[in-house]
Amino acid sequence: MFGIGLPELIIIMVIALIVIGPSKLPDLARALGKGMAEFRKATQEIKESLDMDEDIQEVKRDLVDSVSGLDGELDLDDVEAEEEKRPKYENYDDVIEDDEKGKVGKTSAEEIQKEAVAEETKKDGE
Repeated sequence: MFGIGLPELIIIMVIALIVIGPSKLPDLARALGKGMAEFRKATQEIKESLDMDEDIQEVKRDLVDSVSGLDGELDLDDVEAEEEKRPKYENYDDVIEDDEKGKVGKTSAEEIQKEAVAEETKKDGE
């Protein structure tokens, strides 16, 4: 196990017998055996817990893939089409700002530009 052969093991047993004594040696061996069993049990539980965590992560990935539809390769044409479908305004403040300027609902940039020029001429005339 640790590179300990039979001669080394006999020497360790003799030293333990001399130091601990023959009456307490069986109790010590029993306690050591129980400690090793508890250690193995704890390491097995940790391994099972890690395996369970890996399974949970795999289930999460599968769920995300099934919800988002990305279980296959990503099609770049779909991404470009999705970018074109993005809304004109990124947040509500932009909508309010354009609404205050009267630009919401305009269909073309030319109409917005004409209105801006008309507002400037009104300001210059006043």
